[in-house]
Amino acid sequence: MMAEKEKEKEKKHALLLGRYEMGKLLGQGTFAKVYHARNVKTDEDVAIKIIDKEKILKGGLIAHIKREVSNLRRVRHPNIVQLFEVMATKAKIYFVMEYVKGGELFNKVAKGRLKEEVARKYFQQLVSAVGFCHVRGVFHRDLKPENLLLDENGDLKITDFGLSAVSDQIRQDGLFHTFCGTPAYVAPEVLARKGYDAAKVDVWSCGVILFVLMAGYLPFQDPNVMVMYRKIYRGQFRCPRWFSPELVKLLRRLLDTNPDTRITIPEIMENRWFRKGFKHLKFYVEDDHQVCSLDDVESDDPGSASDQSMSESDNEPMTPRAKVPGMPRPASMNAFDLISYSPGFNLSGLFEEGGERSRLVSHAPLSTIVARLEKMAKDVDFTVRKKDCTVTLEGPASGTKGPLTIAAEIFELTPTLVMVEVKKKGGDKGAYDQLLNHILKPAIESLKAGDPGEEGSLKREDSDEGSLRREDSEEGSFKREDSGSA
Repeated sequence: MMAEKEKEKEKKHALLLGRYEMGKLLGQGTFAKVYHARNVKTDEDVAIKIIDKEKILKGGLIAHIKREVSNLRRVRHPNIVQLFEVMATKAKIYFVMEYVKGGELFNKVAKGRLKEEVARKYFQQLVSAVGFCHVRGVFHRDLKPENLLLDENGDLKITDFGLSAVSDQIRQDGLFHTFCGTPAYVAPEVLARKGYDAAKVDVWSCGVILFVLMAGYLPFQDPNVMVMYRKIYRGQFRCPRWFSPELVKLLRRLLDTNPDTRITIPEIMENRWFRKGFKHLKFYVEDDHQVCSLDDVESDDPGSASDQSMSESDNEPMTPRAKVPGMPRPASMNAFDLISYSPGFNLSGLFEEGGERSRLVSHAPLSTIVARLEKMAKDVDFTVRKKDCTVTLEGPASGTKGPLTIAAEIFELTPTLVMVEVKKKGGDKGAYDQLLNHILKPAIESLKAGDPGEEGSLKREDSDEGSLRREDSEEGSFKREDSGSA
């Protein structure tokens, strides 16, 4: 018995941070190594990026690491590798990330060009994810096949946001000025070193990727890097004979050397070649951790193709606004729960980000409160989702911080008294305060016991809200170059 306990103790000590069983090395760079690992508590496969603190301190990359973490938390999407948690010891920083089993898209392209329908599928997923990032003010700036992974279902996942930037970094001239990217994928305006629009730079890289997927080689390539840069700067490339006229036309707009006339993400999503078989992906985020996909929706009408209203919230899939019967009885609160809500004892702020909360008390029954929340949501054009005794409301607009998302959780204080705890889960704080104070609070506080909640309509007020190298023939094999800054 003692021997078994000792073995269990040794096994626990062998686990990384007490719960991750480390596996094989997946890859490594100058400052970090990435390992496959398993969470022994959930049996979930993850990838753990282990960063040497001393090396990044010497390299002055602390701000770089913080930016990568911040940006990954900002862009939770089914086609972006997810960051689950970040931990640190005195010597190491650990990124616990989604494990993507299919490897790099680079490896698939290195075997030869892809069929048009396959290349189009990857390009559609890439553009959808990049557009999602741009709406949230995040720009990747190093898109290339090596930074695109494939999962077990063959779906694309963007990774490596190490060179990404946010709109907050834009200078007074409205442009970025950092010279970065991978040589063969870098846009001509970056080479000019006069400032650039990072969204247009990502579009250029998407164009180079599409060309590579369809041709099997790079549009701009030369053994002499300076000669290659001149080709990029002049936009000198030739499409192979198997490219359709529609594809050629799209590539000419993607690889337009003038960023002012270069095609935009919404315009790409309305393009005829792009839209063939395109499915607009709906999804939600469960418990700020896992991205969950809903059924794909065919996008045959022009309006839906450029729609950016992807859900980024916290509970169950979107449901119709009609009331779902049989919600469970709300959780009861004891004296200790109530004490913990007083300002002097509430420690939730130490563990939660953006925890704007408000608590309302009502004598109305659960069904009446839920009906009132649903009516309020309908009047301001919000989507409603329900799970247990939590009602999540999500707005239609999507700013840099995502759609305004509010969760209202209902607790039972006594058999005739309930508390509604309202929390902002996403979106702009100003918009949240306005909705809370001018619409939600009055709607709940006006309820009485037995009130069916059918008052007049509520009106919404406006709120603010290295790469690939071509060899010998046009369809030659590829070699990997060093990635990183151009």
